[in-house]
Amino acid sequence: MRKISIPRLWRTAAPASLLVLAIGPAVAQQAPTGTTSMPDMTHSSMHGGTIMPADTGMPTLPGQDAFGAIQEVVRILETDSATDWSKVDLERLRQHLVDMNEVTLKAVAVPKLVDGGLEVAVIGEGRTLLAIQRMVPDQATQLNQMNGWSAKAESLPNGVLLTVTSRDPKAAVNIRGLGFIGLLASGAHHQAHHLAMAKGELPMPQ
Repeated sequence: MRKISIPRLWRTAAPASLLVLAIGPAVAQQAPTGTTSMPDMTHSSMHGGTIMPADTGMPTLPGQDAFGAIQEVVRILETDSATDWSKVDLERLRQHLVDMNEVTLKAVAVPKLVDGGLEVAVIGEGRTLLAIQRMVPDQATQLNQMNGWSAKAESLPNGVLLTVTSRDPKAAVNIRGLGFIGLLASGAHHQAHHLAMAKGELPMPQ
């Protein structure tokens, strides 16, 4: 397998710490009527968004992020009487979530400060490269419509060069602060995109 040559990256690791909460008599008083104390409730996964009593004896986490995202979409489809099941394509959504995992966890992002913003070489091999080539240009299109930013994606032999800039100096600082993963996650279109994909409402990629 061909090795990818990248600049040396400095990494820091903070030691894990133990947080101890000391609860005094005043804090331990019974919660006011109409509220539920924290020990009686537990949150479900981020994808489900449902709060269930802890004493049901049932797990609330789906066990895997992509599984949880698909589970949430299935629940939406099942409760929507207008769902056209002949067009539903959950496998396409699953493959997209695989792409998200590859780019988020396995892609190498090499940033470079440029006038007005940031340039990032997003590189990888194999399945990761394919995911980069699918996701990054699409996200650049979305970023180009946000906050007055200018965004573009250019092909590299082993990835994509993402450039995001602004004429506003404050926005340029914002762009640089977000970095690659922040820019990738920017915008509220992801969830709607996933649902439309599962419903079969998006054109198939060329």
